[in-house]
Amino acid sequence: MRKQINGLSILVEEEMEQSSMSGSLFLFCNRNRRLIKCIYWDKNGFCMWLKRLEKAHYPWPKTEQSAREINVHQLKMLLSGIDFWNAHKTLSYKEAT
Repeated sequence: MRKQINGLSILVEEEMEQSSMSGSLFLFCNRNRRLIKCIYWDKNGFCMWLKRLEKAHYPWPKTEQSAREINVHQLKMLLSGIDFWNAHKTLSYKEAT
């Protein structure tokens, strides 16, 4: 997590193939999932904020596809430490006789 705004915006453009100036929030998590950085374009420049958890880990998706887009409600849950990707186990049913 040594990258700052310039390095992270390049990752957005080249790796994610997105426009870093689109107004979307882009989240980055460190290896041990205790730190999240967020960058976004705000009218005349980039903004970046960082949040560090002291005693827990952020939930993070297992696949790139599930990380591509989350809504505002999911963002709030993520920042609160709620794992909405695995919130419910898949239910399986047997045929009733």
